Amino acid sequence: MRNIGIRRAIAGVAAAALAVGLAACAPAAEVIDLGIDQVDAALPDDVRAQLQAATETAMSATGSPGAIVGVYAPWAGEWVAGLGTTSPEGSAVSADMTIRATAATRSMTCDVLYALVENGTVGVDDAVSEWTDSYPNVKDITLGQLCDGTSGIGEYTDSILARVLATPERVWTAGELAAYGLSKERAFDAGTQFAPSDTGYVLLGIVLERVTGMSLPQLYTKYVFEPLGMSNSRYGATALTDHALGGFYSVRSDDGSLNCASPRDLTALSPSVGAGATGVESTVEDLAIYARALASSARPYDTEDRFADARPAGANQPSWFTADGGAFQAGTLIGQHGSMPGAMTAVYADRETGLAVVVSLSNSRASSAVVRLLAWQLAAIASKAPAADGRTAPESGLPWTAESLAGQIGDLAICS
Repeated sequence: MRNIGIRRAIAGVAAAALAVGLAACAPAAEVIDLGIDQVDAALPDDVRAQLQAATETAMSATGSPGAIVGVYAPWAGEWVAGLGTTSPEGSAVSADMTIRATAATRSMTCDVLYALVENGTVGVDDAVSEWTDSYPNVKDITLGQLCDGTSGIGEYTDSILARVLATPERVWTAGELAAYGLSKERAFDAGTQFAPSDTGYVLLGIVLERVTGMSLPQLYTKYVFEPLGMSNSRYGATALTDHALGGFYSVRSDDGSLNCASPRDLTALSPSVGAGATGVESTVEDLAIYARALASSARPYDTEDRFADARPAGANQPSWFTADGGAFQAGTLIGQHGSMPGAMTAVYADRETGLAVVVSLSNSRASSAVVRLLAWQLAAIASKAPAADGRTAPESGLPWTAESLAGQIGDLAICS
């Protein structure tokens, strides 16, 4: 039955055209209630001081002029802050600035896939070739494997990085990006290992557009942004708004050392360089909502099956750090982290307590493991926050402490 994919795609184009015509009279989408009772107050001063110190340490380690962070503990309060400056000599960072969602886009692309699975449009076990014949070298790869990061497809970013650094404002097509990654030898046979590739998520986005006849911006809006009330999130090809956290990348000086004081300015980077892998722009507030939605499985298409076949997140990683369904699981946390030229962002929430952490750093030269470790550090600190009046603090179930992660961040530091 699935070999009628081309006809479905054509029908999807017609449906999309009709949808545009009806959009003006369509009722507003109902926002999903995540069922989290967040205390409307600031976290205690000593907790905020610890959170800020940890974030500033990571900023120094990565050479990031600025950072935006949001920590939301339902039983205790929240801390949302802009730290540093928009550039090495820029103005102060504001907490409501736009940030790059980076790899959280991967989860959103998988959200669209699972929404289409839920409504019967596609299946996770559908081969890519059942829906498009443009990429003959991926016949053995399924849509689910693209989402899970088990396709074995090569990475494209290193192939275009020099051009991105030279002309960050250039607009890329998803087809261009996919071609660079698909031209490389497979890292492993599909389905045998976990090693996420931006190329895989770009390709998944291409397929979802062809299946539905809708663009990625339309798909994200319909299945992710509107149902969650994420009014400050978007996907587009143009540069960030003026009210945005800057983006930077430290390059090597003539003596071979990394220039942390004057990094390359990538604030004008076109989000098209990330497509369905890292192309979404958002705010800390919106991404906290998103992380909680992912953790609470509150949407109609959220199923346990999506995360049921979790694999180790990498060699020599602890058993509690796994990946599946376009997201990472770390103990009771679920979310995403990663980087794109100019930014690294982590988005996590706790399945049991509703604790949410979002943090974005403005220099992408270091390993994105730094922003992951920082998010986990912030979660550990916040998990011990005392309860507000009338509330009860949950027992902390995280398999790490803030102190245990500090040394790992130091080991990954590229700047002093």
